[in-house]
Amino acid sequence: MMDAQGVIGVQLVVTMVMASLLQKIIPHYSLARWLLCNGSLYWYQHPTEAELRILAGKQLKGKNKKDRKYNGHIEHKPLTIPKDIDLHLETKSVTEVDTLALHYFPEYQWLVDFTVAASVVYLVTEAYYSVMIPSQEMNIGVVWCMLVLAFAVKVLFSLTTHYFKAEDGGERSLCVTFGFFFFVKAMAILIVTENYLEFGLETGFSNFSESAVQFLEKQGMESKGPVSQLTFKLLLAVLCSLIGAFLTFPGLRLAQMHLDALSQTTERLTQLLLHINFLAPLLMVLLWVKPIAKDYILNPTLGTESVPLMTEDTFDTIRLWIIILFCALRLAMLRHHLQAYLNLAQKSVDQMKKEAGRISTMELQKMVAQVFYYLCVIALQYMAPLVMLLHTTLLLKTLGYEPEGVPKLNSTIFSSMDPLVSKDTVLTGNHSWGIYTDSNSSVDAAHGSSSAYSDLPCPNEKIKATVTQITMALGGLKNIFTPLLFRGLLSFLTWWIAACLFSTSLFGLFYHQYLTVA
Repeated sequence: MMDAQGVIGVQLVVTMVMASLLQKIIPHYSLARWLLCNGSLYWYQHPTEAELRILAGKQLKGKNKKDRKYNGHIEHKPLTIPKDIDLHLETKSVTEVDTLALHYFPEYQWLVDFTVAASVVYLVTEAYYSVMIPSQEMNIGVVWCMLVLAFAVKVLFSLTTHYFKAEDGGERSLCVTFGFFFFVKAMAILIVTENYLEFGLETGFSNFSESAVQFLEKQGMESKGPVSQLTFKLLLAVLCSLIGAFLTFPGLRLAQMHLDALSQTTERLTQLLLHINFLAPLLMVLLWVKPIAKDYILNPTLGTESVPLMTEDTFDTIRLWIIILFCALRLAMLRHHLQAYLNLAQKSVDQMKKEAGRISTMELQKMVAQVFYYLCVIALQYMAPLVMLLHTTLLLKTLGYEPEGVPKLNSTIFSSMDPLVSKDTVLTGNHSWGIYTDSNSSVDAAHGSSSAYSDLPCPNEKIKATVTQITMALGGLKNIFTPLLFRGLLSFLTWWIAACLFSTSLFGLFYHQYLTVA
């Protein structure tokens, strides 16, 4: 009988356990709820109509004089109060009961909790791969990361559609404008030579085209390639424009919360962390600018000689860690930004007091209540780009790197009758998180794992033939979608998300600081 580990697999067990935790434990112990309801956030309660009447000196005595009868019914006129009323809002800590009425709370809770679960699965999978290094087993952590990205994009798309449904159309025009702007920007970036931006897109695409042509030739078909380079870059630019449009309002909102948080804190350390958090996307962008990353960091010039401080593999690993540290910083600053947003209720009231005229009690209550009502929308706009950036980085590490000493993929794998032990089998994604890697041990362990897998007894020759065919098909896909392609795509997408966040937040900073009337 086949070994149970070969049938079920450690990764499948981890996935089943995590799915059970999501269903049973997360509803009771949720990180998403804890981030909002840990007692550090407080919101402003809107005043009741009775309180506003008292403040306005209009205590109700019988029927309101402004009420009149209409067809036998009393028609109530909306009560208006002076805008310069002496109103001070009461505060209350955010509790779990309060979150039940928040717009988009289920989506926020699912995204955050699923991200935590996916991150745990990824960490366990990475630990499993570092010990076992299974060459033919699919990395289930990659699937979880892709699901997280899909959920994040879905949430951002859902939020963006609300702006398109706005009656005035200003938000819709802004999204379309930024979408076209990012399309042009992406096309300009994609024609820049790799001497300045080291994504490796051209190398990855060339490797993809050559592998695809070889694969089709093995199938008896002639082809010059699945897609031209121009079409490839055009499709990538369209994808970039959509990502930029989705990240437009998250960036604008981040700029406003950044300014409010800076003005509401007096601690120097907190202000410094807020500035670093705001500039973090720019620092990420600079990590892929070759004249800066390679000439001034990797190979600085001392005197007349260039002295390398580290290897390129070490620099790539450090770059991944820097992005993850920036993501951790952004998560740590979540409370300051959300509280700055909640303080908009009192800020709006203070601004109203400076204006002349009157306002209805219903409009005043709506102005205060809607700030808290949209708290989860703001939290999603803050967390979704963070989740996308983190998991594209994890995918870049897993799919985009190839340990040294491992043979490259080529079409000779199809000529092997037993692809499980083919000499051309390649391990993708075994790049270590550590600064130093032991490539030889990885390769030896890989071949040992492959041999062990191929020696498993099979109860039926038909099953063995089916497994061989499936494995050969997966091997063919590995030949086409190589680490070079994934590294180029994921490096560019990680860089692009950071660039969009900084561009939109920088525009928002300029708008809120210089164009908005105080």
